[in-house]
Amino acid sequence: MDFLSTLKIAASGLRAQSGRMRVIAENLANADSTATTPQGEPYRRRVPTFVSELNREIGAQVVRPGRILTDRSDFKSRYEPGHPAADAKGYVKTPNVNPLIESMDMREAQRSYEANLNVVSSTRRMLMRTLDILKG
Repeated sequence: MDFLSTLKIAASGLRAQSGRMRVIAENLANADSTATTPQGEPYRRRVPTFVSELNREIGAQVVRPGRILTDRSDFKSRYEPGHPAADAKGYVKTPNVNPLIESMDMREAQRSYEANLNVVSSTRRMLMRTLDILKG
């Protein structure tokens, strides 16, 4: 595998993890979003997916962001009778977003992003070292 192929594979990983972090950030930002009416639904957690595909130009598998799915798990509810979205019993549906899970997913995405960035940096150093050897 040549340097350019390595860079393209790592770049696909960077793009995929960047998209994943965007979705996670959206989930965290909406963790407390509720509906405005008792019949409405609060924010529903979104889950990013990835697709592995063959890049024929470089002859290797790369990853790209796939569809963003909706988490169909149940909403939580909390007792808040004065809220505009409270039902007849005083309960408000809250998003099915768990900030702890989102934080762990974010950390995993950051580490994957950093690993791909390290591949780019290492490849760049090897390329620079190769050029230095060819000069001398």
